[in-house]
Amino acid sequence: MKKDIKVLIVDDSAIVRKIFTEELSNEKGIQVVGTAPDPYIARDKILRLKPDVITLDIEMPRIDGLTFLKKLMHYHPLPVIIVSSLTKNGGNLALEAIENGAVDVLSKPGSAYSVGEMRKQLVIKIKAAAQVKMKKLQRTAIAGEYREILNQPLRETSDKIIAIAASTGGTQALETILKQLPPTIPGILIVQHMPPKFTTAFAERLNKICSIEVKESKNGDAVNSGCALIAPGNYHMLLGRSGSKYYVTVKDGPLVNHQRPSADVLFLSTAKSAGANALGIILTGMGSDGAKGLLKMKEAGAKTIAQDEESCIVYGMPKMAVKLGAIDQSVPLERIPLAISNIFKGWR
Repeated sequence: MKKDIKVLIVDDSAIVRKIFTEELSNEKGIQVVGTAPDPYIARDKILRLKPDVITLDIEMPRIDGLTFLKKLMHYHPLPVIIVSSLTKNGGNLALEAIENGAVDVLSKPGSAYSVGEMRKQLVIKIKAAAQVKMKKLQRTAIAGEYREILNQPLRETSDKIIAIAASTGGTQALETILKQLPPTIPGILIVQHMPPKFTTAFAERLNKICSIEVKESKNGDAVNSGCALIAPGNYHMLLGRSGSKYYVTVKDGPLVNHQRPSADVLFLSTAKSAGANALGIILTGMGSDGAKGLLKMKEAGAKTIAQDEESCIVYGMPKMAVKLGAIDQSVPLERIPLAISNIFKGWR
């Protein structure tokens, strides 16, 4: 019989601690072993209660969440879910936390989702975090040989599309891939399971460090070579085509696979609008979002890639896609940019 996932809630807000505790109290397989209003009390409870997962408020008195996270990762590494307000500063702090070892981010109750939707997100993220192998979170340098290969020019094209989806661990994986892609790469559409504002901050950060343009998508945006569009948090993104031009529709809608944006929504629309002119890629993350949509892409003639199990922070979404027969090749994360390059060089 599986043991319950032991969770420690660290937040200076008594209301947030109460909401999280109540919402998780009836969830099978999850046990809230304690709460803490600040990192000092949290430190003692971590040693005493030995939680499997921690939810951590990023903005707290005495010691801020980011400083505490850095100390925690150095002395006592544990899967940490960052809880932050829906502000631009909150988004930037959350991304910095992920760079320093946090596994995922969640918006504070009432910021983006109803309490019911927040509960679903919280449960999904806790279960995913419990599966994380902390050693895999150690960032590894990209081998120089791949950079050299990718510096070779690709033929610029406007009729090809790359659609990518990721969840837990996806921010690091996407950064690894996008930093290596040349400006001649076909247009890229990305679904990363993240709340609003966080996707804005994520797109802005990637745009600063990549040679391609990266931005959060807006309804009606054209899909152009050398540009990656990231679906905004809490909205679905679909690919459409008008004549020879691709564009995106960004819209509200019900959660799909408990997600909004959903990978399946993106992949299904890509199968319909781009057919064999597309490449679908599914990266690290828990659950099955994207697996069925990727199968539809493959059936429409698209090429498909999954991140391999060894390099995934959580091998869930790629595993389901492989299980459905939706994948042409499973590739280690550091080799995915090369695989993309080879596919488009061979495409005529």
